[in-house]
Amino acid sequence: MATLTVTLQEDLVLNESQVGGTITKSITGINESSKRMLTITTNEATIATFSGAVGSAGHFNDGTVRYIRMTNLHATYFVALTLTNGSNDEFAFKLDAGQSFVLFGDNSTGMELIFNATQAADAASHTALGPLTTIQADAEASTVQIEMFVATT
Repeated sequence: MATLTVTLQEDLVLNESQVGGTITKSITGINESSKRMLTITTNEATIATFSGAVGSAGHFNDGTVRYIRMTNLHATYFVALTLTNGSNDEFAFKLDAGQSFVLFGDNSTGMELIFNATQAADAASHTALGPLTTIQADAEASTVQIEMFVATT
């Protein structure tokens, strides 16, 4: 087993004062990782699925996923990413050129019971959290390369 160490660092000086910071998260027990380069077109496509089943190419056991990173490698175009949970709630967002999106799984249950995206969701909606089931992507224009990195226990 290995330890994945993720460091997020902001370096910002305002009025001659450093206001950025550094946060480091160590995730122990990592047994497997997947790093894939994906070509995203303007047609929405499923790029990853999650369930209790054994993992395979592009499919991950939701209970073992501890970390996901998506990076848009294009210099100009964005990618729209849509995350869906077991209740078919969807969370869609724009990942602009050169940007990354990071999602840490629950420390013990991974992507099980990770989010609620209903219109009425609020901070007290933790009782309605659902498991991540799919990630879909479509490009703003042409084709866009993204990198997907997933670490599992």
